[in-house]
Amino acid sequence: MNNTTVGVGGISKENTTGVSASVRELVLTALFTAIILMMAFVPNLGYINLVIIKATLLHIPVIIGAVLLGPKKGAFLGGVFGATSFINNTFNPSVMSFAFSPIVAYSTYGIGGVFKTIFICFVPRICIGIGAYFVYTGLRKIFTGKIGRSTTLAVAGVCGAMINTILVMGSIYVLYASAYAEATGIQVADVFKTVMGVVFGQGILEAIVSGIIVSAVGTALMVITKHDK
Repeated sequence: MNNTTVGVGGISKENTTGVSASVRELVLTALFTAIILMMAFVPNLGYINLVIIKATLLHIPVIIGAVLLGPKKGAFLGGVFGATSFINNTFNPSVMSFAFSPIVAYSTYGIGGVFKTIFICFVPRICIGIGAYFVYTGLRKIFTGKIGRSTTLAVAGVCGAMINTILVMGSIYVLYASAYAEATGIQVADVFKTVMGVVFGQGILEAIVSGIIVSAVGTALMVITKHDK
């Protein structure tokens, strides 16, 4: 007879077929990594070219993966997201690619630009998985049951998306305000207002979509994997 231990923030120690938690985590991590890579390199799926900056849906598998696998795996998946952003903006550049590709940044801003861009490209994306995990596990202690699970997943989806938008745009404002003004054809004094426009415009739209998809897909996966009953 096999014992199964399940709970918030971790998959079962052993399922009815005897598959260990470490193997299941490895398989799920590989699956989410593959989904991120597939979305990233299919045109207009993971990255959607807009006038100034690229919209993205890649935070969604990062959030779901973090909730199922924990903050360390969530941070890893966020790092994969950051790596795809680096590659995409290097080989498919836009006017803002200097903020996401160290290679593009180096050609214009030198070695200092490289470090700034590495921070923007990776740190906010790593924080998505960590933040979404703790939002989910914290709220799940309050909101129980199936409805509570779906609601908490939706909130984690919204928060994960907003973490990405706020940290990316905030970092651009702090590290690249002048470059952003030049790229977008605005005055430096107007950068903050423009950044807030992106956060509360594109950012909120991405967050709503993320909340809906994370709740629907996350709930289905939890039923299949017997996670967080």
